[in-house]
Amino acid sequence: MGEEFSRQVSRKEARKLKAKGRQRQGVWFGLGMFGLIGWSVALPALAGALLGAWIDRTWPSRYSWTLMLLLGGIILGSLNAWHWVGQEHKKIEKDQ
Repeated sequence: MGEEFSRQVSRKEARKLKAKGRQRQGVWFGLGMFGLIGWSVALPALAGALLGAWIDRTWPSRYSWTLMLLLGGIILGSLNAWHWVGQEHKKIEKDQ
């Protein structure tokens, strides 16, 4: 009976320490993820807008390449962010 109690206490202590580690990491990890997601969407959108503006100036047409490539950059960046968040979610689930 003493060994079983000892194992239960050990498991509870390990869970408590693991949860405490996640809490400490939580704020900085959340801010880092927020920044990473923002940049992963903003950079492709900016690159698309700049490339589109250059195309519009160089070869004028009735379609706005700036808007089309801006939208494409936002979509590409959003897919990239979605993929990264999914990978992080899988890592967290695996650790639990």
